[in-house]
Amino acid sequence: MNDNTYYTSMLTLYDVCLGERGVMRTECTDARANHRKKRIGIGGNLMFMEGGIFPGYGKSYVNDDYVQAVASAGGVPMILPVTDEEDIVEAQIEAVDGLVISGGWDVDPLLWGEEPHEKLGSTLPVRDTFDRLLIAAARRRGLPILGICRGLQSLNVVLGGTLYQDMSEAEGSFVRHFQGGHPAQATHTVTAEPGSTLHRLLGPSLTVNSFHHMAARRIAPGLRVTARAADGTVEGLEGISEPILAVQWHPEMMHRERSDMKRLFQWLLAPADT
Repeated sequence: MNDNTYYTSMLTLYDVCLGERGVMRTECTDARANHRKKRIGIGGNLMFMEGGIFPGYGKSYVNDDYVQAVASAGGVPMILPVTDEEDIVEAQIEAVDGLVISGGWDVDPLLWGEEPHEKLGSTLPVRDTFDRLLIAAARRRGLPILGICRGLQSLNVVLGGTLYQDMSEAEGSFVRHFQGGHPAQATHTVTAEPGSTLHRLLGPSLTVNSFHHMAARRIAPGLRVTARAADGTVEGLEGISEPILAVQWHPEMMHRERSDMKRLFQWLLAPADT
């Protein structure tokens, strides 16, 4: 649907549903909701200035690739700033139709009962809390959730799983999982499980980019592994009975060059149809 068709249909809907006193008829509320574009919340991140006149000053942000990937798939991207206030997160989730859990800081291993590994990167407790609250609120509403990189890891931990704090902990790991070079460049292969959503969307085998040093270890109840790298590293998780899809790579960085990566964001708009 192009913009002209969309707005024409909305005006027609208002003409039919708007009463004499300008009050929307109750029976038309759902119809109006069905005509608007789906709003996709993108869980935000925090960065802290290292120099300048305000060293240590925090900034809320998401990388623009997330925004553009959602928009190119037909959704309305909405950045959700980091907070540990549960009522604010509830309001954020009430305003959207789907959720992206984005990448970012390392996940705190204390959350699954481990002491920090010497190769653990920087963690941010408020981001861990934010992801937990987002995931819980989205699951209560039955919203589709797409986890990306850290987002996959957060989903696994929040739902009861564990992580490798560094790929050096994973026996048999030999693939380079933190690449250099262009962010959209594919550097290793992934195999998707037959019958999975990833297999349906992306096919049995694909190449992906890679920017992580943590990885899923024990898989949480309610999730199943649906894609792996050649060394066995978990590259995809899906909900067994919930609309949850998570990948260890960064499809938002690849969506301009790779139309298949856009399908992951289209799934957020219509998980039952894609």
